Parts: sequence; structure tokens; C-alpha cells
Amino acid sequence: MKNFSRGFAALLPTLVLSVGLSAQTSAGRYDQDIQAKVSHQLSEKKQFRNLSSSVEDGIVTLKGSVDLYQEKLDAAKKARKADKVQGVRNQIEVTSTAPDSQLMAQLDRKIYYDRIGYDNAYNFVQASVKNGVVTLSGLTRTPVSKDSALAIANMTPGVKEVVDNITVAPVSGFDDSIRLAATRAIYRDSVLGRYATDPALPIRIVVDNGKLSLYGRVESTMDKQIAGIRAGQVFGVFSVENNLTVAGRS
Repeated sequence: MKNFSRGFAALLPTLVLSVGLSAQTSAGRYDQDIQAKVSHQLSEKKQFRNLSSSVEDGIVTLKGSVDLYQEKLDAAKKARKADKVQGVRNQIEVTSTAPDSQLMAQLDRKIYYDRIGYDNAYNFVQASVKNGVVTLSGLTRTPVSKDSALAIANMTPGVKEVVDNITVAPVSGFDDSIRLAATRAIYRDSVLGRYATDPALPIRIVVDNGKLSLYGRVESTMDKQIAGIRAGQVFGVFSVENNLTVAGRS
């Protein structure tokens, strides 16, 4: 039995190597078919006319250029749909360019006014930009709001890449009741009621497991203090973080 164990142990590396080579050979045998399918799929879209693909052991490598970051993502998604594809290396470059400051201004405005009439008042997403790479952070009430903010960044000319650091709040009827109560408490206040006229509701009410955070801009320090007081009076709130900024102050 000892001799058998020693012999098996000696053969094990060879068996592992053989299995690995067999798997590579099995994946590689479809490379030509995968190449043909991926090339055909990419040729169907004019935005992919500058792309090329190569395949090795079932792994597709995409190269070339597109106008928008979303198109880079779409090309990889399309390649993954080809039968027997094991993975995709996305080396596509985005050709559109814009100064970081310009991208920041565009994204701030677009995201700020995103989903008006739905859950705009209960989301807070902000963007930072470095060398065309956009990082989105913050918290949204639903996955739909998160996806909407990401779509805005993905479709903005000049964006090279998007890093998703957005958190989605857990589904909670308790938190929803806090959101509604805080909305009433803040906007029914005689001093703060005027902020309800802004189409994007500048006072954002963000709730996560009973913790309430306020974001946006108000006209005075007094308004900020009153908003914090009203939020703190809402039944069920565990804590209040007042992140409101005062106009004209950093």
C-alpha cells in the first residue's frame, strides 16, 4: 500500500498537467469558431467598426477604439454572448476626450437632476474625475437609481472609465416611513418650505437603517440648523448627519 501511495504521489503532478493541457486543448479547438462569431457580431454595429478581436484558448481579446465608454462595455458584453467564450480581455480605448473639470461639471448637473419625480430627493450621488476616470460614490434608495447614475457617466463623452462605489440602501418599510416623515417635517416648515420649489429638491433625505443624512445646499446657516432640528424630530430616526452646505461657503 505504501508503494502504491508513493507511486500515485509521483504521478499526481503529471496527471494535473495532463488535465490542464487537455482543458486548454479543449478550449482552443473552438477558437476559430469563436473568432468568426465575435467578428460577425461586432460587424453588425457601426460603432464597433474600429474594433478587432483575437481568440486564444477561448479567451477573446478586444482591441481598437470607440467614442464612448458605454460602447466599450457593450462590445465586451456582445463578445461574451458568443458560444463557448471563456472570458473577455477588454483592451478597447475611448477616443473622446474632455478636461476633468468639464466632465465634473457635466456629471454633477446631470446626476443632480436625474430621476426627478421618482426618488430624486432620496438619492445622493457625487462624482470625482481624474484623467478621465470617473468615480461615483454615495447612496441611492433603489438599484434603478444607481443604474441610472452609472448610465449617465457611461454615456458622457470624454469618460474613459467608471468606478462604481455607489451603495444601494436595503429594502426597508421602516426607512421608507422615515423618508416620508422627514420630507413632511422639512418642507412643511415655514422657513424651509421654499426649497421645495427647486425641481431637484436640494435638500436630499438619505436614509440607511434608520440613520438619516441631509445633503444639498441651503441659503443660510440658520436654514441648515433648522433642517437638522426637523430631521432629528422624526420618529424612529437613530441619528442625523447634517451635510448641508451653505451657499457661498465651502
